[in-house]
Amino acid sequence: MKTADIRAAFLDYFRTKDHTIVPSSSLVPTNDPTLLFTNSGMVQFKNVFLGSEKLSYVRAADVQRCLRAGGKHNDLDSVGYTARHHTFFEMLGNWSFGDYFKRDAIRYAWELLTGVFKLPADKLWVTVYHTDDEAYGIWNKEIGVSAERIVRIGDNKGAPYASDNFWQMADTGPCGPCTEIFYDHGPEIAGGPPGSPDEDGDRYIEIWNLVFMQFDRAPDGTLSPLPAPCVDTGMGLERLAAVLQHVHSNYEIDLFQHLIQIAAELTSTKDLANKSLRVIADHIRACSFLIVDGVLPSNEGRGYVLRRIIRRALRHGWMLGVRGDFFWKMVQPLVEEMGSAYPELAAKQSFVEEALRTEEQRFGETLEHGMRVFDEVAAKSGKTIPGEDAFRLYDTYGFPVDLTADIARERGLSVDMEGFDRAMEEQKERGRRGSNFQAKGLMPAELASQLKPTVFLGYETLSSQGCKVVGMVREGKQIDQVAVGEEALVILDRTPFYAESGGQVGDTGALSNASGSFEVSDTLKMGGVFFGHAGRWQGAQPLRTGDLVDAAVDATRRQATVLNHSATHLLHAALRDVLGAHVTQKGSLVAPDRLRFDFSHFKPVSREELARIEAMVNAEVRRNAEAEVRQMAYDDAIAFGAMALFGEKYGDEVRVLKMGDFSTELCGGTHVGRTGDIGLFKIVSEAGVASGVRRIEAVTGTGALAYVADEERRLGELSQLLSSNGDDVAEKLRQVLDRQKKLERELESLRAKAAGSMTGDLASSAKDVGGIKVIAARLEGLDAKALRDGVDQLKQQLADCVVVLAGAADGRISLVAGVHGKAAGRIKAGDVVAYVAGQIEGKGGGRPDMAQGGGLDKPQLPDILTGTVGWIGEQLAG
Repeated sequence: MKTADIRAAFLDYFRTKDHTIVPSSSLVPTNDPTLLFTNSGMVQFKNVFLGSEKLSYVRAADVQRCLRAGGKHNDLDSVGYTARHHTFFEMLGNWSFGDYFKRDAIRYAWELLTGVFKLPADKLWVTVYHTDDEAYGIWNKEIGVSAERIVRIGDNKGAPYASDNFWQMADTGPCGPCTEIFYDHGPEIAGGPPGSPDEDGDRYIEIWNLVFMQFDRAPDGTLSPLPAPCVDTGMGLERLAAVLQHVHSNYEIDLFQHLIQIAAELTSTKDLANKSLRVIADHIRACSFLIVDGVLPSNEGRGYVLRRIIRRALRHGWMLGVRGDFFWKMVQPLVEEMGSAYPELAAKQSFVEEALRTEEQRFGETLEHGMRVFDEVAAKSGKTIPGEDAFRLYDTYGFPVDLTADIARERGLSVDMEGFDRAMEEQKERGRRGSNFQAKGLMPAELASQLKPTVFLGYETLSSQGCKVVGMVREGKQIDQVAVGEEALVILDRTPFYAESGGQVGDTGALSNASGSFEVSDTLKMGGVFFGHAGRWQGAQPLRTGDLVDAAVDATRRQATVLNHSATHLLHAALRDVLGAHVTQKGSLVAPDRLRFDFSHFKPVSREELARIEAMVNAEVRRNAEAEVRQMAYDDAIAFGAMALFGEKYGDEVRVLKMGDFSTELCGGTHVGRTGDIGLFKIVSEAGVASGVRRIEAVTGTGALAYVADEERRLGELSQLLSSNGDDVAEKLRQVLDRQKKLERELESLRAKAAGSMTGDLASSAKDVGGIKVIAARLEGLDAKALRDGVDQLKQQLADCVVVLAGAADGRISLVAGVHGKAAGRIKAGDVVAYVAGQIEGKGGGRPDMAQGGGLDKPQLPDILTGTVGWIGEQLAG
């Protein structure tokens, strides 16, 4: 059975069991700052398990794309060396949210494996948590698995409930036992059953894990039954495909064999078992899907992980003899294999190819040189690559330290990581793995389980009376009251305040009652569905949980934000129209004073293109189309033509914003009633912010009018300076610049003549020191370039010589020294400059034959230069 057929059969089976088939979520977790990447199937349902999110269905099944290549979960170093490790993999999962539990979950798994996939029942083993008699009994008494093939696994990780067969989301919160299903490849393969001393062999392979979330773990470790137990399962598609296709390595399944064959053709490699081919086949999946999900190569965060994976693949291509680009050509065969299951991959194929080609060309320029440097380092390093050398490879040649360690391991070497870390700390580090992924507005799980989601009133009103304080949080912990002058996050049962989301900043304003006022400085999403009002309480009495407050949003600030948010949607549509459909949002900021929009594009936007984009947006503003907002099912919204924005998480019901026939997007933000409300749209800047990502900043409304007024003021000042009437200011400025260039050329010519005249006089006054002509002199009115020209002329005139010239200007001295002919090798120009500069509070350096520096213009300089002649003589004599 082919991998694509397995994927489809799994979903078809659970569709017949009344499961809602949900699409794979992005590899970039939405609203979860604790994770770098989606590393398991349960990530998109995390808030459901925590009780802070409710779904319209209680059964679900999906095929979730996952990545384990950064942060805590990182399999990158193992890829290529084992049969089953991947950076990117697909997880088959079925879920129950308070519906069915152990009996049905086990029955479904058994029926699918033995009935649909036809696996021999006697080849399947299972494990259960050692105290889970319920699961054991279902397997043994109801399913009929013999006791010899059911293994009880205890606490094998050094603490109570720390077990391969006990799962927990975190140190506290939902948790429970799990049962795992293993496939026995047969006695001809080395290895023992799970729980045995030789369980790490390849004979018994885990293919499915069924997690039964039935407890809530308290901070003291005690377990309490959950009111609605859930089921969370995960089965690796690649592992299952290996079993069904009767192979022992995931890299032998049909999907990988196709990719490996193409990689072999692109690298002219005949040995299809070469581990580098496996690395390339694995990495093209990870890289392509990361780019599809909005990640682009960079020097920080997720982009840095992507860059590491790309460069690891390119290095393995280099090992196979590739010296040109090849990796981006793997995208087409990947689309052939996975494009039907993931249409977003096929839709963005050209963009993925361009992103990889750009990165490949950039790194290809330094890879070969860097490998030569590595060889030099390895040859002198013994068994350990020094940390400073590893850092030099990273800093100068773009080698991630993981890549250096990978190459070192292949040669039986190690890397001094402590030394590398010390070197890294000496400069600003922007690529620490996930260091910028810190939680903002943490919601205590206990509080989340007690509350209903905040009701948002802000689409209809900017004020509301009698809102109830249902919770307060400070530093991630629940509190009951806020005293005067104290800060906290206040959660209301309902609010008109918009919480920061989708790029739109959170509202500010005030929560007030008879006791005082809580000045709201920001509004945050907490746990995905709770609105936390951040601020400080000022009042006669403390603000307590249960109090009623009147909530009032800063209306002026909200309105300015609304204009910029609606304009952002118009800008997005205009960008796609002018630049192409490859343009997708990579981030945004919608604030009262401006909008910032990051988008995918691989070259600067030209002045003409920016003018077209701006004109297109303003045309829509003048058209004054109604900004229609509709609520509809997600699938209906996509069919309606709405575009989903990168980084947003959408539920079953979504909010669709349609502005005329120009822009239709999913958006939960606040917007204008008609496009004409925006007034005026003005682009103020365009620049690159990362590889393949550009940024436009713009202003609207009164902000745009203020910008135009400021531009007119500056133009008026320029016209006045140029004695222009404004219409011919560009021509007048061009004339001034042309005149300046002409004068600069004339000045350069005069300086060259002056230098020639002065050097002629200096040549005749040179001191002879053992056959070497020595000059140390001060020249007035010459800059560093003229001094260099003078030194060059003297070197040619005098042949064997040492020359140091000092030029004075604005209280500073420029120094240039040269060594030529027989003097070379006996004294260095850098030493000469350093000798003089050290006496005038300066410094300098350069090549042995030419160096320059500088210092302060001191009265003692003539005596210093006279002394320098003698010092040069001593050096030459020595």
